[in-house]
Amino acid sequence: MKRFVAALTATLLLWAQPAQAQSILRDAETETMFAEMSGPLITAAGLSPRDVKVVLINDDSINAFVAGGQTVYVHSGLLQAADNANEVQGVIAHELGHIADGHVVLSDRGTKPAMGMYLLSMVLGLAAMAAGSGEAGAGIMAAGQQAAMGNYLAFSRTQESTADASGAKYLREANVTGRGMLSFFKKLQQQEYRFGTANIDPFMQSHPLSGERVSALTADLQASPAWANKPDAALEERFRRVKAKLAGYVLPAPRTLQSYPPSDQSIYAHYARAYAYHKSGYPDKADAEADALVKAKPDDPYFLEIKGQILLEAGRPVESLVPLREATEG
Repeated sequence: MKRFVAALTATLLLWAQPAQAQSILRDAETETMFAEMSGPLITAAGLSPRDVKVVLINDDSINAFVAGGQTVYVHSGLLQAADNANEVQGVIAHELGHIADGHVVLSDRGTKPAMGMYLLSMVLGLAAMAAGSGEAGAGIMAAGQQAAMGNYLAFSRTQESTADASGAKYLREANVTGRGMLSFFKKLQQQEYRFGTANIDPFMQSHPLSGERVSALTADLQASPAWANKPDAALEERFRRVKAKLAGYVLPAPRTLQSYPPSDQSIYAHYARAYAYHKSGYPDKADAEADALVKAKPDDPYFLEIKGQILLEAGRPVESLVPLREATEG
């Protein structure tokens, strides 16, 4: 039974991972972005923006999940994989589907029947073994475990498909284009191609294959009046900044510098390199990047904040007070 519980738990982790197992990244700019991009979707889902939170998790895998309550957890790897803010909105819309449809609360409807099947196979298998049919008993238990897992996974795939449909509905009602949801699923589909879909058993997955999701969603998303809407320029700008800053914080410095080389003099590149240089032990370069940010936008509280943070962590607390004070007073 322990083996089955462990296997069942592993499938649950794909969309209901415990936040305690991973570190939460707190950043005011990122949290503001999440609130802006999710607010209309939360309202469309019939929920309250005061109650629903979107939280960033330090994990480089491409994933998002809900784990009870009304909190959506987004992995840092998902932000790095997304090409634009609208793709992240598509993922959040899907996760809101899990919340609004009560999927975490109703998960027992999938686990209890599966566990019942498994326990029955255990009883029958042990009885066969006691009667002297060892191989038959082992076969019964193995078949029972496989059937139980298949039963649960079918339940999970149904929930995922339902959350997809709900997410598409929320995008439509919030007047947000579904292009991002579709393009992100296509991105996941490319990953499946890379690992070889021919070797993937669709009936042993907790989610429908991405190609199936794309096929199921395309017509509805394209039929929405919001399909032709242009991306929110202000939200896209905030996303590009957050993605760059996040790269500096969580990615290995060489990878950050590969994506944002010194030849790139954009705001985003300065943002990414500032903390990447700082954590790599290049204080002069880190200061130069932070100064470039503040020079470009002297009143930007987030640029002042990162300048002050770098100074503080570099053991220069007195110097850090000025930008940090300006950041909080601005």
